[in-house]
Amino acid sequence: MVKVVVVDDSKTIREGLMTLINRAEGHSCVGTFSECNTMLYEIGRLNPDVLLLDIVFSNGQTIKGIREAKLILPDLTILVLTVYEENKLIFDSLCAGASGYIVKKNPSKKIIKSIDDALLGRTPMNTTIALKALDYFNRKKNKGLFSEAEILNKLEEEILDKLIYGYNFKAIADSLGSNIETVRLNIKNIYKKLHFNSGMHPLQKQ
Repeated sequence: MVKVVVVDDSKTIREGLMTLINRAEGHSCVGTFSECNTMLYEIGRLNPDVLLLDIVFSNGQTIKGIREAKLILPDLTILVLTVYEENKLIFDSLCAGASGYIVKKNPSKKIIKSIDDALLGRTPMNTTIALKALDYFNRKKNKGLFSEAEILNKLEEEILDKLIYGYNFKAIADSLGSNIETVRLNIKNIYKKLHFNSGMHPLQKQ
């Protein structure tokens, strides 16, 4: 059973997602919250597999919620809920420790698939995120702030470059003579490096 917690200030969205999750076979919504502080107080007891967290809470609640939830449950998969896929806060959320994002207007089946994909390590990355990620790593690398293990390798850079130019995962795999799972694995590794290099890695926070 995949246990999910939902945090959104809209009662309509909370109840809608709870109904959707509970109707999906093998999924259960074990808690809903209107803000982050109460969620953080309860999340250890609820011990969910996935946290769905609204991206637009004020006063930095979203980023704080991601960081502190990961401290409580380091293996927790966090997906931010957004209205627009190009939301500039998505990248900040990914750096803070989120594993991906869900667009609220997506069809029900796609939302459940996004949850399941995230648990399997299949993280999304659009053109905007790829561009921000490549720029982020390049700036840090030029300043000499990373060790070799924390910078992008040649394949990861190539994948980001192709995403920027509009390639989907299949097209990237074909161009590299590889497969989609290899591309997904490299995307996952890029996210891990973003988390670590941003100082949001759970093991760095005591």
